Amino acid sequence: MMLAAPAVRAHASVRASTRPSRSHRARALTVVAAHGHGHGASMGAQKGFVEEMRRVAMALHTREQAPKEGKKTTDDAKKEQQPVARWAPTPEGYLAFLIESRAVYRAMEGVVGDDANASTYGKFKSSGLERTSALDKDIAYMCERFGLKEYEATGAGKEYAEFLTALAKTSPPEFICHFYNVYFAHSAGGRMIGRKVSEMILDGKALEFYEWREHGGLDESLTRVRGLLNDVSEAWSREEKDRCLEETGKSFQLSGQLLRLIA
Repeated sequence: MMLAAPAVRAHASVRASTRPSRSHRARALTVVAAHGHGHGASMGAQKGFVEEMRRVAMALHTREQAPKEGKKTTDDAKKEQQPVARWAPTPEGYLAFLIESRAVYRAMEGVVGDDANASTYGKFKSSGLERTSALDKDIAYMCERFGLKEYEATGAGKEYAEFLTALAKTSPPEFICHFYNVYFAHSAGGRMIGRKVSEMILDGKALEFYEWREHGGLDESLTRVRGLLNDVSEAWSREEKDRCLEETGKSFQLSGQLLRLIA
């Protein structure tokens, strides 16, 4: 399974073309990189199954995006990125991205927070990486600032959320793959996208979606969740671990569809 849309990695190259910008309109944004992760290059202390997950994710980058670990050909990446190679973010598009993203995070947080799933996913409850409450605030802010109306997700986010809810019941290893990739990507490349879009249409306003204040902050939460992922995966068979790894491309694809909404 290969990517159908670009995302941004930890060391993403994001460039803006030079043309006048307004508060409700932005310069075209060129997205050069692929999916982002809160681990980036190999970390010496990182071991266990999380390291396998990281390597598979990084292999889906090109050499340009991940010089040491990228394996995807530049030609393939260009073909996939062509439809959204240049973005011109708008308030309406960004609001759509936030709303559809909230549906995905709400679904994942609902799964891990459900007492009925305590034995399978309970360790990930209140991890510190939760984003739903932050998105509630940001959506309200966007609506107030730009005179827009809030609505429920109806597109890519709704579909991804429904997919995750069903997957959690049938294949925990595959669900965990999405859990890992969505949260860790947002903590790195996602923040780079958010910062750049904020400069373009929000006058540099930092949204809550890109802030982590609970449970010791982002770094502590990421470290803690890495440990939990390793603990949980120790009980999996090799076949289950492989299923988890093979789901990485699907995670990239579905997350990329959300990013397309920004422009």
